[in-house]
Amino acid sequence: MAKEKILIVDDEQDILELLNYNLGREGYKVVSAETGEQAYDLANTKSPDLIILDLMLPGIDGLEVCKLLKKNPQTETIPIIMLTAKGEEADIVTGLELGAADYVTKPFSPRVLLARVRSILRRRRQQVEPSDIIQIHDLVIDRTRHEVLASGVPIGLTFTEFKTLEVLARRPGRVFTRDQIVDKVRGYEYAVTDRTVDVQIVSLRKKLGACGKYIETVRGVGYRFKD
Repeated sequence: MAKEKILIVDDEQDILELLNYNLGREGYKVVSAETGEQAYDLANTKSPDLIILDLMLPGIDGLEVCKLLKKNPQTETIPIIMLTAKGEEADIVTGLELGAADYVTKPFSPRVLLARVRSILRRRRQQVEPSDIIQIHDLVIDRTRHEVLASGVPIGLTFTEFKTLEVLARRPGRVFTRDQIVDKVRGYEYAVTDRTVDVQIVSLRKKLGACGKYIETVRGVGYRFKD
């Protein structure tokens, strides 16, 4: 069975060669671009299953490419992994807010990047209509009953805590910024501040006990549920 097609976008030839080799060895079909303009055109004409996108590009930069792709109905569902310079937290947050699925900082381990690629493509293949029950690790989240079981023990959560947990657990491995969490639960008397999100997470971890470890902090960016 042929594997998925991946578009690599980077203006550094050694990075392109490294990714071409490692992804090709795993059986993926690889298409590459060196500019933002090329990336946008190839995303529309080649219909890749995933895009690995460097943010520092000549011409249209990676963030602008991400924005254009997510605004285009033909490309909006293609998952994007950003390649970012180490420590560029502002760019990471902006990219995630624009709709990128994940990020890897340079210099990166090819093994780590491949693991991210496999995880995102696996989730994309398995993506179905949201179910009423989420079962992951030792947690069972029943949306219709508004119930949570942690290692078989019922956990009492507020409505906002429940929605926050559901948002994270429904997309394990994906990083959510604080603003994205707010957007997902907005309308439920949720105070729109970074501090409030942090307080909700602290409360969730405490109530979930040993299962609280599955909610991971991504420093300077936000939170994710352990894949």
